[in-house]
Amino acid sequence: MASISVDWYGHIVQLTWMRQLMPERDLITSVHAVCFHREQLLQVNLNDRGWDFPGGHIEKGETAEACVEREVQEEAYVTGTCQLLGAVKVNHEANPLWNESSPYPKVGYQLFYRMDITEFLPFAAEHESTERLLIRPDEVADYHKGWHEVYEAVMEEAKRHANRTYGPETSGN
Repeated sequence: MASISVDWYGHIVQLTWMRQLMPERDLITSVHAVCFHREQLLQVNLNDRGWDFPGGHIEKGETAEACVEREVQEEAYVTGTCQLLGAVKVNHEANPLWNESSPYPKVGYQLFYRMDITEFLPFAAEHESTERLLIRPDEVADYHKGWHEVYEAVMEEAKRHANRTYGPETSGN
C-alpha cells in the first residue's frame, strides 16, 4: 500500500492508496479517471493545475460513476466505459490548518476509475481544461505536476485493469 505525506498549499496531508475501496458517499471528496485509448494515456491541461487526470466533485443526487463520466466528458471531451480502481485516502489528522469548518472531512477519499475511451468528441475547451493529449503511460510523471508513489500505485492498478477489447478507431484530437 503506497502512502506519502504531501504539502497541498500549506496543508500537510497523508495520502494512502486503497485498492477496490468504495467509501461512504459523504466521505468522497472527488472522483478522477485514468483514461486510456488503446495503449495511450489521456491527460488534460487544467487551468489551475496543469496536466492531470480529468475529474472533479460529485453534484447533489449524482453517483460517483455518473460524476466521473460527466467530468471526463466536460474536461477531456471523451466518452468510455469505467471501472472502479479504488480510492486515495486523504488524511488531515497531521494538518494544523484543518478545522471543523473545512469543506472537506478530516479523513476523506478521492475515487479513481479506469476509463477505456470509446469516443473522442470535438474538443471545445469550454470548462476547466485548455487541451488534451495522449501520451505513453511511462511519460505521465513528466507531465503530471507533483507526481509521487501514490499516483504511481493508481497507475499500476489502472494498467492491471487493461481492457484488451478496444472500441472503434477514432481520432485523438
